[in-house]
Amino acid sequence: MNKKLSWSSKLSFGLGAFGKDAVYAIVGTFLMYFLTDVKGVAPAFVGTLFLVARIFDAINDPLMGVIVDNTRSKFGRFRPWIMIGTVLNSVVLVLLYLNVGLSGKGYSTWVAILYILWGLTYTIEDIPYWSMVPALTDDPQERDQISSIPRFFASLAWLVVGSGGFTIIGFLGKGDQATGFSRFAMIIAVIFIIASTLTCMNCREVHEVSGNTEKTSVGKMLEILFKNDQVLAVLGIAVLFNLGYQLENSFATYYFKYVVGSTSGALFSVYTGVAGIAQMATLALFPSISAKIGRPKAFLIAAASQVIGFALLFFCGMACPSSAVMVGVCSVIINIGIGFMLVLVTVSLADVVDYGEYKFGTRNEAIIFSMQTFVVKLAGAVSGFISGVGLTVIGFVANQTPSAGTVTGMRVLMIVIPAVLAVLTYIIYLFCYKLRGEYLEEVKSAIAAKRK
Repeated sequence: MNKKLSWSSKLSFGLGAFGKDAVYAIVGTFLMYFLTDVKGVAPAFVGTLFLVARIFDAINDPLMGVIVDNTRSKFGRFRPWIMIGTVLNSVVLVLLYLNVGLSGKGYSTWVAILYILWGLTYTIEDIPYWSMVPALTDDPQERDQISSIPRFFASLAWLVVGSGGFTIIGFLGKGDQATGFSRFAMIIAVIFIIASTLTCMNCREVHEVSGNTEKTSVGKMLEILFKNDQVLAVLGIAVLFNLGYQLENSFATYYFKYVVGSTSGALFSVYTGVAGIAQMATLALFPSISAKIGRPKAFLIAAASQVIGFALLFFCGMACPSSAVMVGVCSVIINIGIGFMLVLVTVSLADVVDYGEYKFGTRNEAIIFSMQTFVVKLAGAVSGFISGVGLTVIGFVANQTPSAGTVTGMRVLMIVIPAVLAVLTYIIYLFCYKLRGEYLEEVKSAIAAKRK
């Protein structure tokens, strides 16, 4: 076992997540709304762009994993790429929301190019960031901490950007949303650079394993991924969870504006604000809860909480749609489950890295963790496509009163599908994931004996 990490290192690592998730939040929560309702871009075009760009971006993730695993420098494998990706992505983010004097096909082309570049540059930073988790410590309790702390800060970023977004945009733009979005993006870009700088200054790789000095080829990468059955199990869980999570995020702005009728954005702010607080509380408590009840029960809570919360939101949406209290209650229940699942996917992948060393004799943190971002982006591509094309199919027209069929369609896309996907994640965990209990202890004991 390596020495304990200092709290300054843990907090610095968490701050890195705040910066990068603030960037992801302004894109994931508001970009579709910005393009359709502020800039007047057709929803079907936006949905198709999201699908194509994110699939292209997702393919780059494992390739970036290979690059990071093959990196050797005096600053380590991860930190150089974190800073390079941060600076590039910040520039692209500002250009993406820049209030340029383009319209029609010219603007659509501008957005398409920048959105693809945004995903590509985000990959350069995101892959090495999460790949650091198993390289920072091999202590199980510390892994729970360094997986939950950045998730806590990430949820804080989503809370600030999501619940306060429209207010901040209105203030910065003085009534002009296009200008407000542009200035908000600039502020977030600066925060991103500062946060990543703190991470790189205070977090170092303290866990190196011999036998990882040879270069990893693309063919070796595929062998690592497809021979490791537990990678595939975790990825199955991650892709279904993220698809449901991102569908909910994509449709929340539309759901509260058009289904609930909260045109001021007040209920959306309640929903996202409470979501952030619930996730942060869950993430802060996760290490102690997991130590007491174990990860199998934590997985059950993660799935069941989402299903119960979505069911309650569905019925409240018909019985008392404008109740801020009920919207908040539903958000708490849903996001307790989401908070649990965010950490569980990360710590499960860290265990999969150990399993790879136990089973095949090599550790490939960046390649394995690149699959986490791969499935997040793949889920984002599918959810973006479903969102854009789904809005067209259900008859959505921006800034007009929706029909009964459109309202029903939005309920299905925002609530029903994510609830079903939550059930499927637990089924995969129950029948396909085996790194738990005595077997996980056997894996860790064998690795410790081998190193000694």
